[in-house]
Amino acid sequence: MASIADAAAAVREGGLVVYPTETVYGLGADALDAHAVEGVFAAKGRDRDEPISMAVPDVETAREYTRPTERELAFMRAFLPGPVTVVVEGRESVPDVLVAGRDRVGIRVPDHEMALELLAETGPLTATSANVSGKPSARTVDDLDAIAERADVVLDGGETGGTGSTVVDVRAGTIHRRGAMADEIEAWLADRQ
Repeated sequence: MASIADAAAAVREGGLVVYPTETVYGLGADALDAHAVEGVFAAKGRDRDEPISMAVPDVETAREYTRPTERELAFMRAFLPGPVTVVVEGRESVPDVLVAGRDRVGIRVPDHEMALELLAETGPLTATSANVSGKPSARTVDDLDAIAERADVVLDGGETGGTGSTVVDVRAGTIHRRGAMADEIEAWLADRQ
């Protein structure tokens, strides 16, 4: 069985890893390495106009790569780690390929011990579901499609929660994709307009 050390080594070499989160299995590569990010798009068959989010181990690390407003920071501290992706302004270190040339990036702090251990070893990873675009997300390693063959390492964390993260733009007060905790997020946004 693959270890965190195996996965971290693969990431450092520009490879792809499949890792569990509290939502679904994710496909990870060094989020700051444009070539590695290109590998994620290629493996998924994903349109280059669709940005990929970035996973980090905690909110403080997120601040190294983003410029959150006070309201966004308050939201991040309230909901992260958790099944939420927060869209905030990225810093120059965030590659254009990751965000499809936009100035904002989706930030994810997974609430999963194995994912957090991996992030502690690697730094920012891509945070996108480990599946070919348009196919169902994987809740177990047995659910993985052709992505498993493209990955250098697959970390087995058992069965995941199965509901995708809620994607929220706090600045605009908009939920782009409803997922886990969407009602609580909606209430938080409404209370703090």
